Amino acid sequence: MAGILAWILSLFSRRSEYIVMPLEQIADIADLPFLHAQGFSRVWSEEEFASLIAQDNVFGFTVRESGRSKRPHGFVLARHAAGEGEILTIVVSKAKRGEGLGRMLMEAVLRELHKERAEVLLLEVDETNASAIGLYKRLGFTTVGTRPGYYRDGEGKATGAFVMQRDLIRRGG
Repeated sequence: MAGILAWILSLFSRRSEYIVMPLEQIADIADLPFLHAQGFSRVWSEEEFASLIAQDNVFGFTVRESGRSKRPHGFVLARHAAGEGEILTIVVSKAKRGEGLGRMLMEAVLRELHKERAEVLLLEVDETNASAIGLYKRLGFTTVGTRPGYYRDGEGKATGAFVMQRDLIRRGG
């Protein structure tokens, strides 16, 4: 009975609203390794994030619940150089996966690259990450290559990566 009541109440509860904001170096850096650990076995340190964010051609976004916690539930870091964009890393907290936050972050990157007139966006995704692969395909990415043994899981087992690409400008007539 309690399960049914919880389900009925969930139908009437307001779904959380999220906001995407540009990554702020000082305010956000401390949260990034914690979030990164929720998606990757090789966690980047605060120093590594600081070094990347300090580069002129690197940008990023965080996603937060509006009106609530100031801590991000996810983030993306990307780079733009010579007409190409590259996703360096993207992660959403385990507790918030499946709520569209990854899509919101990717759309923010796509908007930024559009403003910069980038021609293409590239990324690597673990070949075992079906939900991320599905998201990227829905966003118009296609697989253009593979990288055997690119990732390692928590036990050190190697998995491959798909290299995916999305053209950002129309070519031809």
